[in-house]
Amino acid sequence: MTCKSTKVAPSVDFDHSCSDSVEYLTLNFGPFETVHRWRRLPPCDEFVGARRSKHTVVAYRDAIYVFGGDNGKNMLNDLLRFDVKDCSWCRAFTTGTPPAPRYHHSAVVYGSSMFVFGGYTGDIYSNSNLKNKNDLFEYKFATGQWTEWKVDGSLPVARSAHGATVYSDKLWIFAGYDGNARLNDMWTISLQDREHACWEEIDQSGEIPPSCCNFPVAVCRDKMFVFSGQSGAKITNNLFQFEFKGHMWTRIPTEHLLRGSPPPPQRRYGHTMVAFDRHLYVFGGAADNTLPNELHCYDVDSQTWEVIQPSLDSEMPSGRLFHAAAVIQDAMYIFGGTVDNNVRSGEMYRFQFSCYPKCTLHEDYGRLWENRQFCDVEFILGEREERVLGHIAIVTARCQWLRKKILQARDRQRQVRQQCTNNNTQPSSTQPLLEVSIREAEAQPFEVLMQFLYTDKIQYPRRGHVQDVLLIMDVYKLALSFKLSRLEQLCVQYIEASVDLQNVLSVCENANKLQLDQLKEHCLNFVVKESHFNQVIMTKEFEHLSTPLIVEIVRRKQQPPPRLYSDLPVDIGTSLVQDMKAYLEGGGLEFCDIILLLDGHPRPAHKAILAARSSYFEAMFRSFMPEDGQVNISIGEMVPSKQAFESMLRYIYYGDVNMPPEDSLYLFAAPYYYGFSNNRLQAYCKQNLEMNVTVENVLQILEAADKTQALDMKKHCLHIIVHQFIKVSKLPNLRSLSQLLLLDIIESLATHISDKQCAEMGSDI
Repeated sequence: MTCKSTKVAPSVDFDHSCSDSVEYLTLNFGPFETVHRWRRLPPCDEFVGARRSKHTVVAYRDAIYVFGGDNGKNMLNDLLRFDVKDCSWCRAFTTGTPPAPRYHHSAVVYGSSMFVFGGYTGDIYSNSNLKNKNDLFEYKFATGQWTEWKVDGSLPVARSAHGATVYSDKLWIFAGYDGNARLNDMWTISLQDREHACWEEIDQSGEIPPSCCNFPVAVCRDKMFVFSGQSGAKITNNLFQFEFKGHMWTRIPTEHLLRGSPPPPQRRYGHTMVAFDRHLYVFGGAADNTLPNELHCYDVDSQTWEVIQPSLDSEMPSGRLFHAAAVIQDAMYIFGGTVDNNVRSGEMYRFQFSCYPKCTLHEDYGRLWENRQFCDVEFILGEREERVLGHIAIVTARCQWLRKKILQARDRQRQVRQQCTNNNTQPSSTQPLLEVSIREAEAQPFEVLMQFLYTDKIQYPRRGHVQDVLLIMDVYKLALSFKLSRLEQLCVQYIEASVDLQNVLSVCENANKLQLDQLKEHCLNFVVKESHFNQVIMTKEFEHLSTPLIVEIVRRKQQPPPRLYSDLPVDIGTSLVQDMKAYLEGGGLEFCDIILLLDGHPRPAHKAILAARSSYFEAMFRSFMPEDGQVNISIGEMVPSKQAFESMLRYIYYGDVNMPPEDSLYLFAAPYYYGFSNNRLQAYCKQNLEMNVTVENVLQILEAADKTQALDMKKHCLHIIVHQFIKVSKLPNLRSLSQLLLLDIIESLATHISDKQCAEMGSDI
């Protein structure tokens, strides 16, 4: 199998000083690797190196280096090299004394060297001399020299199946197995100065992961992450993060993840995890006696998991454990491991990452809520008539209950204006805020609800803080009243995850008072648990509980009710993206307050949404708002096609980036001109153009390239047309091209046809 050097469209740094002209669009046509494609590369031949598992893999420049492991019979200490450009295997050049054969060791790259620490060594075939190690070896890539670091002072306990990484010129070692017990200690050593290097044990704080082994670590956003692993009875699918600066561990909660959104991967061990951009990618491992082969992705910024859907042309690796993975440029390479029936693998797979900047939709709308710019509605809340500002466009897109209230208030406002007109009274020239009275809501829970409408999130309650949990219960009550199913589910999961021995009685009493039966049921079941009951009933809070609740708890303990299981699907409601999509497609027509003019054709839109997503519109509406409420649309000096303009509106309203390639030409410069938060749209446009110009759409793209003066794209289209002219000549769009473009095609054809072909054509005539 041959393997070409491939690349994906790189992300472009966002620079507001860049010209608005599309002439800066520079394309590098093919061959391009499909995003999220798995590809099987040449396996390692047995004469180069054995199939293996429990080995390590590191990346240095354009090569993958494989060290050690076991082949099912013997431990190994050979060093293999895979060239990712040539897709070729060889044994790496080595001199000096290598580490003894071993597996479950660790290997990292620092500078131009690989460092190997610890692992399990001995003769597994005869079951002799088996022991864990705490030695440290350096391999210099330039010279192939192996040397052992002899370090004075205290050493980490010998171990295998631990985690290791490099950060701030130091090697960090965490947890593992010492032969008798699993560990969760942490040690570090500076790799800068071999002569003065010494090991130092780190004093860790926070929610330290349980003692564990056979887990991966990865560094992202200046933090180290640990996911799952073997922890005996404590094995979970928890993700922990470690802050190097404060030596503080934090467990990242997943209880708040909405039902219907992708859950974290199953608990597992023997898996890999690598970091790329802002994401962590988890593959393989043994998950409750299965060997799954999905690729899970964790977004460090949004704290959400998803399963990556591989491209249609993928060659998927089978499930495996004790394999190893490394990243080179924008791809992950996975080698070896134990597959079905305890067979060792010698396979190498490549996975192509996507390099798109993050979607800022939720952050942009969240900023609109925090800044309270361009507010056009004021909610008057509760008995105290506290006031909370908002934006009609967002609120009416997300909540039907509030939408009705706003429509009723608007009708009353119109009637008042009509009465002023009838009485010859001059109404105010400035547009007043629409006032909407909501007696059933207090300001604090209503503000949390509003934050959800803008961002799809609510703030996670601080652990153990009763007031925070009680606040979310009030929000839950509002969510039920306003029929916000998604917020209901979020609140229930937040509260259930936050109930503990200290707050359970307060939460139970409040749930009883607010008639929140589902939460009350959860609290009662929590209290009567064998491990909780005695601790709860001995508290002062239990003494002050209302008599009916005490009776209920005692009866529940004596005779638990039968568990009821419902087959009915849970209504998880609609997301921000779904609601804004429906709003753009007609649901928000009656709330439009701005007219966008494209070549004189009007397109109604919503001022707050445009301002939230574009600094261009935000500045215009703040400083130069046109009196007639109409805005001419262009991208610099170029007017986009109607189709491309609709693609841009989809991006603005709900972050959609799917569009035909010809739209991408018009919109390539849109992020600069309109001041979007980042260049996500441009990165998609660039890749869309580089990968999706076909015979079927080449004429539409030629027209767009001509109109936008994207000269390299126009040249590329003409190249396709002359080489595929028989097919292109049958396309109906050819007849509708302008005379000038038809002349360009004829000129390109004439240049392409050689003298010999002309002679052949002449003889035919």
